[in-house]
Amino acid sequence: MEELIYPVLVEFSTLILLVVIGISLFLLGKGADILVSEAVSLSLRWGVPKMIVGATIVSLGTTLPEASVSVLAAIKGNPDLALGNAIGSIIANTGLIIGIAALIGTLTIDKDTIKRQGKYQLLSGVLLAVVSLPFFSKGPNGIITQKMGFIFVILLIIYIYGSIRYAKKYNGDISTEFTEEENPVLLQLIKLVLGIALVIISSKILIPSVEIIALRGGIPQGVIAATLVAFGTSLPELVTAITAVRKGHGDLAIGNIIGADILNVLFVVGSAAAVTKKGLIVPSTFYKLQIPTMLIILVAFHIFAKNKDSIITKLEGVFLVGIYTTYLILNYIWI
Repeated sequence: MEELIYPVLVEFSTLILLVVIGISLFLLGKGADILVSEAVSLSLRWGVPKMIVGATIVSLGTTLPEASVSVLAAIKGNPDLALGNAIGSIIANTGLIIGIAALIGTLTIDKDTIKRQGKYQLLSGVLLAVVSLPFFSKGPNGIITQKMGFIFVILLIIYIYGSIRYAKKYNGDISTEFTEEENPVLLQLIKLVLGIALVIISSKILIPSVEIIALRGGIPQGVIAATLVAFGTSLPELVTAITAVRKGHGDLAIGNIIGADILNVLFVVGSAAAVTKKGLIVPSTFYKLQIPTMLIILVAFHIFAKNKDSIITKLEGVFLVGIYTTYLILNYIWI
């Protein structure tokens, strides 16, 4: 998609690009608004916890940018970009997005759901770290093989199926009574898909537009790659989380991030590894910064999610954002 969009945008003047950015931001916000509203409505209709809806339906939609970028990178022979995008997105999701959401609103935790989904989130990160070790590849670099990619995809299917079964058995206090005036389920699903499409398409237009303006302003390409590309694929999760928190659905935001982290491992890394015979080569630098940061931030979130108040506090949000900021700074120092 970027190959079609970029050549068109680069011909625009800076003024027109600014207008494009404004429209993209509007559509991004509108898409996130529709996405959150319909996801909450469906969760109420089906009696499913909002955190479960966020961890499956919503996160599948918002993780598509990471999956498309990583799969295309793997096909084009850039496996480090594919893996870096997935790991970087987990760090951005759990550090930056959860941190910001905690600072601007109340992030409530569903204890029963966090025990299940949060466990899978942490286990997914540990699994990715383990299979990335050089020990399994008999060389200086780790390799996530094509076979392992298929195993990840199988685990993804099991995860989604298990989440749906768990949701059906959930006996919460969510009201499932709807009046006849409620929109039909099919219409709600169409709106949900429309919201996801708006979020993804607008982000695909927004990022290259900002990149072109940055290049015209003399900002180094390396700075753009280290910030916009990594942040860009997590933009749908960020907008969705902020919108959910502002609407008072912090548990949906938490569920979205937990699900996105799991899918970044099983869906993004899995599909990227599965499409290349040589697998995904893990750069040696990843063992110094990317993988340790991913594990630290996942463990921190897991601890915060189990506090007695059942919320992610603002202080904890500051800590998560601080870890992410430190990660960005160290990326520049260790170039």
